[in-house]
Amino acid sequence: MYVCLCHNVTDARIHQLVRTEGVSTMRELREHLGVATQCGKCAKCAKDVLREAVSEARCEGSCSGMLAAA
Repeated sequence: MYVCLCHNVTDARIHQLVRTEGVSTMRELREHLGVATQCGKCAKCAKDVLREAVSEARCEGSCSGMLAAA
């Protein structure tokens, strides 16, 4: 789904950036993708997607650790 039309940013791109670059704040997201820098209408959705992506990344990290320990 498109999160930011002004910069053609999708939720998948945000999830990818969290996993590969460790992005975890709106400031970092703005710096990497330009989200919420033009019209600003995407800010709330971008924040929600970012929060979800960070939560999933943390779960993947802790779940992988548990599997490796088993």
